[in-house]
Amino acid sequence: MNKLQELLDYNKSFVENSEYEKYRTTKYPEKKMVILSCMDTRLTELLPRAIGIKNGDAKFVKNAGAVVTHPFGSIMRSILVAIYELGSEEVFVIGHHGCGMSNLNSSEVIKKMEERGVSKDTLLTLEYSGIDIGSWLHGFDCVVDSVKESVSAIKNHPLIPKDVSVHGLIMDPETGGIEVVVDGYMEK
Repeated sequence: MNKLQELLDYNKSFVENSEYEKYRTTKYPEKKMVILSCMDTRLTELLPRAIGIKNGDAKFVKNAGAVVTHPFGSIMRSILVAIYELGSEEVFVIGHHGCGMSNLNSSEVIKKMEERGVSKDTLLTLEYSGIDIGSWLHGFDCVVDSVKESVSAIKNHPLIPKDVSVHGLIMDPETGGIEVVVDGYMEK
């Protein structure tokens, strides 16, 4: 059975058995917070449980490395919508130790792209267009610095209200332990 059919079969049973009932909530985060975290599979259930977040408590925005890469990209747009339309009052950037974006070897990723059919011509076209794929793919060298940079990018964004606290945290994906890198209450 393929993954799509597996997903659809499970969903049919989920709906028929009304298993969705225990997840019902509104689109507005009860704890009035938005969390930017990494897409790492180890954090899917661990992160919310480790910080006491249940379905409906927070807005989650996820990407590789929990990084704000562009001030007007989809991450910032999501954070702004969470604040202005959905009532979030605080932002939490939560990176983690052992992140795959830490010291990512972009040359190896590009090599894998070529092995999967992306032509050298395509890569050259992007390069000639001013896109440095290697730099774009590169994650970060230090998770602490990365979290601080993302917090700064959010906090100093011209569209972020000054009364919004922006916090930076790092999680241990083995234990669920959290350490504070930036206390947004102290930064006001």
